[in-house]
Amino acid sequence: MAFEKEHLDLVLVPSGLLIVFAYHLFLLYRYLTVPHTTVIGFENNDKRAWVERIMQADTRDVGIALNVISSNTTAATFLASISLTLSSIIGTWIGSSPNNVFQSELIYGDTRPATIAIKYICLLTCFLLAFSCFVQSARCFVHANYLISTPNSDIPVKNVEMVVIRAGEFWSLGLRAIYFAIDLLLWFLGPIPMFVCSVVMVSLLYHLDCNSNPLHRHRPLGSRPVKRVGEQMTPPAMLIQGRVA
Repeated sequence: MAFEKEHLDLVLVPSGLLIVFAYHLFLLYRYLTVPHTTVIGFENNDKRAWVERIMQADTRDVGIALNVISSNTTAATFLASISLTLSSIIGTWIGSSPNNVFQSELIYGDTRPATIAIKYICLLTCFLLAFSCFVQSARCFVHANYLISTPNSDIPVKNVEMVVIRAGEFWSLGLRAIYFAIDLLLWFLGPIPMFVCSVVMVSLLYHLDCNSNPLHRHRPLGSRPVKRVGEQMTPPAMLIQGRVA
């Protein structure tokens, strides 16, 4: 039996997806066991320190925190809208005319209608997953907004940290779903571009996801004078800080 171009999809597409899945399983293992070696874990360390400072800050400084949370909520909502819009476009494209540009003879690979339908379904699934993750991220940020802005609150800092970090995790999952969608989008051009994209993407993500910098150990608020945002330290405070140091 001669090797045909349709057989490339059976070899390169599963191989490319396996490379991407294996990398993300490896990243998940490092995030759960040695989080400081990942950029996500490195950022979570700073988020915990930020939440701790905000929860112990004066009421006038809460507005700064709410602006930060609001910016993240807006970004998550925007990406959720983009994902839903792309999902709608793909759904409309699936139900459009059967004449498809991706069935051209110029594409070296399987261009049968059944394979094209599988490509559309996989791509639509990734965008819907990204939409769901970004919506959950926005929900967590809104919850954090309520927790931080509660007057005379006795909410434990750990609870707020958990919500903020969970929002960041949903954000990361949404971005990963979009990365998968980009990989599957190149599958429409053939299995060879898809496989090359998988290898290049994993190489870039490994470079971006790994962290070699040591975690910054934030000192407790009681061990140093607090400088509010927008305030200048008075000379007596600077003198006291110099003597303590």
